[in-house]
Amino acid sequence: MNTHLQSVVVRFSGDSGDGMQLTGTLFSNLSAILGNEISTFPDFPAEIRAPQGTLGGVSGFQVQLGSSHVYTPGDKADVLVAMNPAALKVNTGNIRPDSVIIIDTDSFTKKDLEKALYTTDNPFTELGLPESQQIIPVALTTLTKESLKDSGMDNKAILRSKNMFALGLVCWLFSRPIDKAVHFLENKFKKKPDLLTANVKVLTDGYNYGQNLALNINTYTISKSENLPHGEYTSIAGNKATAWGLIAAAEKAGKRLFLGSYPITPATDIMQELAARKDVGAVVVQAEDEIAGVCTAIGASFAGCLAVTSTSGPGLSLKSEAIGLAVMAELPLVVIDVQRGGPSTGLPTKTEQTDLLQAVYGRNGECPAVVIAASTPANCFKYAYEAARLALENMTPVILLSDTYLANGTSLWRLPKMAELPQINPQGVPEELRGQYNPALRDPETLIRYFAPAGKEGFEHRNIGLERDSKKGSISTNPENHALMTENRKKKVEQVAKHIPLLEVYGNKQADILLVGFGSTEGHLKAAVDALNEQGTPAALAHFNYINPLPLNTEQVLRQYKRIVVCELNTGQFATYLRGKIEGLKVEQFNRLGAQPFQVHEIVESIKL
Repeated sequence: MNTHLQSVVVRFSGDSGDGMQLTGTLFSNLSAILGNEISTFPDFPAEIRAPQGTLGGVSGFQVQLGSSHVYTPGDKADVLVAMNPAALKVNTGNIRPDSVIIIDTDSFTKKDLEKALYTTDNPFTELGLPESQQIIPVALTTLTKESLKDSGMDNKAILRSKNMFALGLVCWLFSRPIDKAVHFLENKFKKKPDLLTANVKVLTDGYNYGQNLALNINTYTISKSENLPHGEYTSIAGNKATAWGLIAAAEKAGKRLFLGSYPITPATDIMQELAARKDVGAVVVQAEDEIAGVCTAIGASFAGCLAVTSTSGPGLSLKSEAIGLAVMAELPLVVIDVQRGGPSTGLPTKTEQTDLLQAVYGRNGECPAVVIAASTPANCFKYAYEAARLALENMTPVILLSDTYLANGTSLWRLPKMAELPQINPQGVPEELRGQYNPALRDPETLIRYFAPAGKEGFEHRNIGLERDSKKGSISTNPENHALMTENRKKKVEQVAKHIPLLEVYGNKQADILLVGFGSTEGHLKAAVDALNEQGTPAALAHFNYINPLPLNTEQVLRQYKRIVVCELNTGQFATYLRGKIEGLKVEQFNRLGAQPFQVHEIVESIKL
């Protein structure tokens, strides 16, 4: 029997070497191609390869796909693919009571159970799994070996393909035609024809296994979304979207794109993506450390490039002095902070929103910078583009906050046309200043300083990190001049508020309850607001992508609601910031510090208490 569903949550889980990230990515991309909205959450350990079969080595990939309004990867899975007992144990709390659980029976031996710290030989009873859950035992390892017995591959290589058998089985379960999956495999293994042939065969055999044996369970169909605007769509990860947004911004601005960076989890993919794009003129320098990375970017900005540096929280700390140099020199610079669990090395593969106050205030002196935040993997493109626009037009550093959840997760993205993107008008310099230009001269109305790239004939100049005279551009220690220049730099950033969108409210605008969030929590908060309204508790959401400065109507919007609950993945940084910006504002806080995304049901339950 085939059942039509509006949405479903699937979780692939196994050892780090079981290929769960690839399996989940292929299934997600396939669903996106078929017209489903998707949201994904890759979740993997920080260790390169934890001991096989242990609880610490479990890697997971969760995706929610549906016909409309898919905002999150889902709280709990409807289908779990558990490649070993450890994966089953770790995910017991992540599955619904009536879920389908597909297990590899070959990996549930006594030795495997001991590695996963079971005390009995019946993991299902020991974990207290309800009878309503459907356990589908499949000998994935044995079937994969049988599929590839004539391939000439060694046993180790054969076992690496069992994730494709699981993928084929799940494609059958959800009526996904595998021809598109084969196309993805052809792109991935185009230089390794033997691996391509093996993976395609195992994928096909997995699909046929489900189809021929029927496995005594329902299959499912998820309708194509009819709510999407016309256009060409793809599935995209946040880091890739960020890189592409920068490429588009450089093209639109007529600038050479330069990235000076240093590898750091989870931001490295941005550098890798841009390093592969020499065809569009991107220049990437992998520096010897974080400080050198940002300093090369500042030099490139001085030379007239769209200059970018990417990092995570520990790197943002190291870059703080150099960002101050860019503020003092009034040079455009995009700083991308892909936040992770901290402090220090912390939890490098897990997600948090704990760098907010560091981004806004974490520099010496009065050192204002624009701070914005992406909120979905797809709109990392938009806000990377926006960060570049604001930096080039306002001659200031712009810090773009992303995080691990956005960086590694994927969502459906409509490919924009260049003509649809906003204009970028980089600041220039009036011709009449030729021969008398200095770096302190600025537009008297906007307070944005005029810009001539280093070496421009007739506009040669020096730029420094010391305070300079407001008229001559030379070094100055005059107290009144320093006060004026500090105020100019502050006002220049504050006036950015005139060039960003007003704050919008989602949900029931007449409600008494307003949820407030920023950055990557948008999908979970939208889902919570929808659930609250459906359950008879009127609620609305004000979600922030622009943080410093705040949208001009922020106070007006917030003052309209009796109960304001600020929800964030930290101890209350955004709540603290809002209290400091809006005198007398009373807000409640909903905070989580588990280095995991929100659970929608937790937000709903806390609001209804």
